[in-house]
Amino acid sequence: MPRRRRAVITGGARGIGFGIAMAMLDADYEVTVTGFSEEEVAAVPERAHLSVGKLDVTQAESVTELDERFDELDVLVNCAGIIFRDGAEYEIDTFQRVIDVNLTGTMRMCIASRPKLAAARGTIVNTASMLSFFGGPLVPAYTASKGGIMQLTKSLAVAWASEGIRVNAIAPGWVVTELTRNLVSDKTRSAQILERTPQKRWGDPADIAGVVVFLCSDAARFITGAILPIDGGYAAT
Repeated sequence: MPRRRRAVITGGARGIGFGIAMAMLDADYEVTVTGFSEEEVAAVPERAHLSVGKLDVTQAESVTELDERFDELDVLVNCAGIIFRDGAEYEIDTFQRVIDVNLTGTMRMCIASRPKLAAARGTIVNTASMLSFFGGPLVPAYTASKGGIMQLTKSLAVAWASEGIRVNAIAPGWVVTELTRNLVSDKTRSAQILERTPQKRWGDPADIAGVVVFLCSDAARFITGAILPIDGGYAAT
């Protein structure tokens, strides 16, 4: 009987990452999700073929420790990320922190996972954003990090194609998660978002998850270097 393919999802203890984890389990993967805090790790429900670990993507030792847990790896999904609202990212220390988690942390994981992914001819899916394409005046670090993710994805796709590693990114639109609940409950802001979104609804993590499963499947074997908006048409308006 063939082994189950293994997927690691950073930041997968909650939000979009957790939705992706559930879909990967349904697609018969062995899945490991990570959380930054003990509370996040403890909150992950038990499920067959699902494991959880604590990870700080800004620390090389933490990344190495996670990588050494597995002999084989087929899929890496980079969902770990942070954002500071209300102009806080104009403070340089906060700006650097966001870049270190969202962009440099993604690169740390990609580099650490590269040998095993090459052996498996595996797949990386990074998490970009609508702000990879548009300016975010109140979140300059988040915007810069997600623009960087877009270009990093393209660079690694070209650099590692000869090793059989495909590298793509998803660019979620407005999705209901812990990070957006304040916006969802803000009737004025939510109405503005829905007015621009052709499908006239907020996204759900499950809307993102199926696309990731597809990108990691053989059906997507000729797709690499792609940045795929999953936004209900938001970027088309």
